[in-house]
Amino acid sequence: DENATSVSLGRFTGNVKLKGVIVMGEDDGTHPAEMRLFRNIPHMSFDDTAREPEQTFSLNRDPTGELEYPTKIARFSNVYHLSIHFPKNFGAETTKIFYIGLKGEWTEAHRHEVTICNYEASANPADHKLEQITPQTRFIS
Repeated sequence: DENATSVSLGRFTGNVKLKGVIVMGEDDGTHPAEMRLFRNIPHMSFDDTAREPEQTFSLNRDPTGELEYPTKIARFSNVYHLSIHFPKNFGAETTKIFYIGLKGEWTEAHRHEVTICNYEASANPADHKLEQITPQTRFIS
C-alpha cells in the first residue's frame, strides 16, 4: 500500500517490558488508523510486514496524545528491538505521525563476555611442582 508507514525504533540499550503505546497524529485523514507491533526483528523491511505481528491495534484519531494502547504483556516482556507498521490511515494519501510514546519498564541487558579457560583432561604432576615446605613453629612467650 502506497500510504503505509513503517517505523523501526531501533535496538534498545537494555530489555524492555513494553506496557503501552501512544500515537499522536493530525485530526484528519492523515492520522494512522491501524498499528501493528513487531518485536525483536532487528533488520526489518516492508517485506517482513507480511508476517504475523505480535499485536495489532485499531487506532482512533488522537491529536493530543491522550490515548494509550495497552500491549499484551506476555508478548512484550523481553523486547530489545521494536518495529511499528502503520498499514493504513483515515483516507489521506500520506500518513502523518507527530509522536510515538512508549510506556514500560527498562532493565539492563545481561551481556555475557567470552571467558577463555584452559582445562586439563588429566593433570601432569611435572607442571605443578611445589618448593619443599619446611614447617615452622613460633611460640609467643
